[in-house]
Amino acid sequence: MTQMLRTDVAIAGGGLAGIVTALECLRAGLHVTLVDRDTPARLGGLALWAFGGMALVDTPLQRRMKIPDSPERALRDWMSFGELNEADVWPRRWAEHYVQHSGTQVYDWLRAQGIKFLPAVNWVERGRHGEGNSVPRYHIVWGTSHELARRMIAAMRGADPGGRLTVLSGHRVTAIERKAGAISGMRAVDEARGTPVQVHAPVVVLAMGGLNGSTEQAIANWPPHRPRPAAVLNGAHPFGDGELHRHVAGELGGRVTHAGEMWNYAAGIPHPQPHFPGHGLSTIPCKSALWLDHRGRRIGPEPLVTGFDTHDLCQRVAALEQPWTWHLLNWRIAAKEFAISGAEHNQRMRDKQFVRFVLETVLGNHRLVRQMQRESPHFLVDASLAGLARKMNALTGTSDIDPAVLQATADAFDANFARGLALANDDQIRRILHARQWGPDRIRTCKPAPLQAKGAGPYIAIRMQLITRKSLGGVQTDLQSRVLQADGAAVPGLYCVGEAAGFGGGGANGKRSLEGTFLPGCILTARAAAKSIATGT
Repeated sequence: MTQMLRTDVAIAGGGLAGIVTALECLRAGLHVTLVDRDTPARLGGLALWAFGGMALVDTPLQRRMKIPDSPERALRDWMSFGELNEADVWPRRWAEHYVQHSGTQVYDWLRAQGIKFLPAVNWVERGRHGEGNSVPRYHIVWGTSHELARRMIAAMRGADPGGRLTVLSGHRVTAIERKAGAISGMRAVDEARGTPVQVHAPVVVLAMGGLNGSTEQAIANWPPHRPRPAAVLNGAHPFGDGELHRHVAGELGGRVTHAGEMWNYAAGIPHPQPHFPGHGLSTIPCKSALWLDHRGRRIGPEPLVTGFDTHDLCQRVAALEQPWTWHLLNWRIAAKEFAISGAEHNQRMRDKQFVRFVLETVLGNHRLVRQMQRESPHFLVDASLAGLARKMNALTGTSDIDPAVLQATADAFDANFARGLALANDDQIRRILHARQWGPDRIRTCKPAPLQAKGAGPYIAIRMQLITRKSLGGVQTDLQSRVLQADGAAVPGLYCVGEAAGFGGGGANGKRSLEGTFLPGCILTARAAAKSIATGT
């Protein structure tokens, strides 16, 4: 028998964007039904696992650190780095909205909800030639995104004085319905019981996440003019498979734009305890590690260095002969620089253990390095480079790594230090020195030194693969988060928020993100939708 529900607003998806939409609609006095495919314990979607970095513009924290930011400056950086063109009307409008309002509608709003940020702003995605973030903008939530999701869920439930909020976990939305040209609700199914559910609502909000939670779909949508990998790890949410995107485009008249634009990462490893098939972890690559091809040769002529242009890193890695690369480093580098993105492997920050967090930041995160040595077969440690080469070949089942080539690679880099750092002539060293000029980055980046420096061992090799993360394209929306048809008219009663909307407009970031634009994009699009729904505009 079909379960029948009536509500003012039906929301498809219980990630951050869906939860914030529900919260703001409840605060406006509306009845809300939120339908989420995951378990109750995993309400919050990808935000529950994420690190919690946010690109925010002209905040009080930036001003305290004397960072000269402004919406005008941020928009210049955004447009040049994302390569948005004049035809990208709604993506450009959402980019403008973001830089104008992220300070007040995200930073100030979250502070009012009890969210705190680390007292430092990091500088990421600087651009290979300075065309990225011209100033530091990366604000980090204290408690990671896990704390953000937890607080937003609590606020959503607290905004219901009784009976106005229904959360259906373990339910998959199968169709959005309309009657006489207007949205009339959604159909769903309880996946455990197979019971159909009919939700009658004059307003439906799509918050189902991105397109590339399926690695097959990610590769299928890959732009044909860019190097396409044979396989990738899955660092996205597995339920963000694009099914509702296709339904919206095929049956409801909406448009899905920029589906091939993705924010992938070049340095993933398989999760030692995967939550789903193909699950990967996105490492934060060590700036001081040498990035090598499958034969142990340094990738060049321009070396790969993280923190400047992730989009470029992914393209260069995808173009290589084999679908894996190697990071060659030593224990000294790993203890100071190695990190894994997300809440799961940042326990000190996630659990707000301030003293231990500071100690690991200052003294080195030996705990995480030892953990990965124990748990991941892709994290190899040996006292000698020759021994490391044998382990690398054993892992891949090849003889690709010639110990002499690996030794020569390390020797060539170390030759930069033969007469002191003043005579070093290496682009990776130059980029490291540039990064260390900014205090928060200096804390987490080693002073350049020979890889084979006495006492810096043992040596470490990490086998890396491309890993998916966020979709940059999605359902096209206006500044009220209303779904737009091909003629530019809004579909009455249909909204789309967060990653499902390409974080606004069907692709607000363009080809590249300034990094950290995703969580704020969820909040901004959700708040815009809720305001439009509540006011009828």
